[in-house]
Amino acid sequence: MVIKVYLATSSGSTAIKKKQQDVVGFLEALHVDYTPLDIACNEQNRMWMRQNVPEEKKPTNGIPLPPQIFNDAGYCGDYETFFDAKEDNSVYAFLGLPPPPGSKEAEQTDKTHIVENGTHADGAPDDSIEVPVEERNGTTHGEEEQAEDGEAEEEEEAAEGDEDEAAEEPEEQTEEVTEDTQAAADDEEGQDEEEAEEEAVEEEEAE
Repeated sequence: MVIKVYLATSSGSTAIKKKQQDVVGFLEALHVDYTPLDIACNEQNRMWMRQNVPEEKKPTNGIPLPPQIFNDAGYCGDYETFFDAKEDNSVYAFLGLPPPPGSKEAEQTDKTHIVENGTHADGAPDDSIEVPVEERNGTTHGEEEQAEDGEAEEEEEAAEGDEDEAAEEPEEQTEEVTEDTQAAADDEEGQDEEEAEEEAVEEEEAE
């Protein structure tokens, strides 16, 4: 794979010159091998560039301006898309190249891979997530179920105890009512006897 950068070495536009220098300088800083192709002095390069830039990527006048970047015959993008890739630390992806180990882009790729699959890039389980030993052995849930069963039994026993107490209370109340009724009956009998004695005394006095 060869990275091709189409440039206009004799361009009179300061903006175009600055963009070309930015792209070339950044590729050299990354030690990316590329081939500069001049479109100002080579008509064939200029025609090839114009023909191979996708229609949807061309400006409204239909004439793409340098710098234009290709990976062999595959179109990568212009300066604006290159600049966006640089800001996002994704220049290697933009160029269609694998990021070198240790680069920021490689680290981001590894992190993305871990987040998506839950594993390290080499396929090993992610040890950064600690799992309790009990859960690894499958014992934690069993202990929880036993604890829940024990709590359920205690609740049932407590409920039965409440029912027994509730059943005993009416008997005590019944006994109290019986005693009160008996006392009231005794009082009435005593009053009747007193009234009978008074009547007998009155009859004797009348005689």
